[in-house]
Amino acid sequence: MTNPMDSLDSPPQISPPSLFRSTLGFLLVGMAWGLTTPFIRRAAVNLPASSSSSSDQSGRNWLQVKIASAISTALDLLRTPAYLIPLVINLTGSIWFFLLVGKAELSLTVPITNSLAFLFTVLGEWWAEGKIISRDTWLGMGLVLGGIALCVQSKSS
Repeated sequence: MTNPMDSLDSPPQISPPSLFRSTLGFLLVGMAWGLTTPFIRRAAVNLPASSSSSSDQSGRNWLQVKIASAISTALDLLRTPAYLIPLVINLTGSIWFFLLVGKAELSLTVPITNSLAFLFTVLGEWWAEGKIISRDTWLGMGLVLGGIALCVQSKSS
């Protein structure tokens, strides 16, 4: 006779996502992380200097001035749609990543998503900043894709 309490002690069996869903998840996370990074950087670099005057800093020590400046800059960035929209997409990618880690195999999820983020960062720099992708970079991207294929192949064997 089986004890009904035994079923409560064992964790529920979660079936791994299909190959299509895993691949789509890896691509979405890589795109969310990689494509947004150049846009976040561009918005941060192009942020106008803060308008806080030196008269606001009278009576404050160096640390208070630095902390106030950092908070002011962070708030200015968060008020800038060119920064905020890519940041939200990037953070959404982090949420997708944690969902993937819970369902897909960890030893595939981490290297694949990080490798894809690198590839999409290169493409994002080309798109956002007009950077030329050199032959060596294309070769490196091909090698990264080959490494991803080897990881997947080794797990499926």
